[in-house]
Amino acid sequence: MTIKMPKQWVIPDIHGYVKTLKALLDQIRPAKEDELYFLGDYIDRGPDSKGLIDFLMQMKKSGVKARFLKGNHEDYLVQAWEDEQNLKSFLGFKQKNRKKAEWLAVGGKETLKSFGTKNLAHIPFEYIDWMRNLEYYIILEKFILVHAGFNFDKEDIFEDRDAMLWCREFEVDLKKTGGRRLIHGHVPVSHEFIDHCIRKDTYTFFDIDNGVYVKNKNGFGNLTAFEMNSNTLIVQPCID
Repeated sequence: MTIKMPKQWVIPDIHGYVKTLKALLDQIRPAKEDELYFLGDYIDRGPDSKGLIDFLMQMKKSGVKARFLKGNHEDYLVQAWEDEQNLKSFLGFKQKNRKKAEWLAVGGKETLKSFGTKNLAHIPFEYIDWMRNLEYYIILEKFILVHAGFNFDKEDIFEDRDAMLWCREFEVDLKKTGGRRLIHGHVPVSHEFIDHCIRKDTYTFFDIDNGVYVKNKNGFGNLTAFEMNSNTLIVQPCID
């Protein structure tokens, strides 16, 4: 009797494109025993960050085997929200929230709109708490999943959480990963490059973020899903 192995799907940066995610899931049709791993950046840039988080929360409650990593955009929002709660007024003037200004410039305006408010402090705590408690990395048998990457200058690469959310350049030391390759998102790369990396066993890491929000640029603008056991890449064009 052949035992059917569960599929393990990795999905990178979604950025509020919930219709596109649903279309992607319709393509891969995960079975009850299959596992879904999300690499972070659920919010900002796209049209429905709130709706996307609602969908992911409900997915988990329904029993889907899903795990969620934190991205730099979630980190940005949590920090900005916390700063907003602690702002003080002086002579009737409220202090400026610099972190909020930075966050708004990288897609935060769209996130506020999805919550139906212009006031950052009005985003409900349950969403902030969900983002605050997301995982930073996931260690599997053959791969390590992370949003951005690792600081390999550290003896213990799991110490530097900022690097996991923000770094853009690194050189993998397989001794520090236990021989595991990395799968990450964070920086959009072309479909051609993603496909090339997946097909080559020589790559110690590969980025599967195709920039779902990137418009009018050949080879970009899709949401991807990578199945780790079969080396299968599924591509869903943005439909939001």
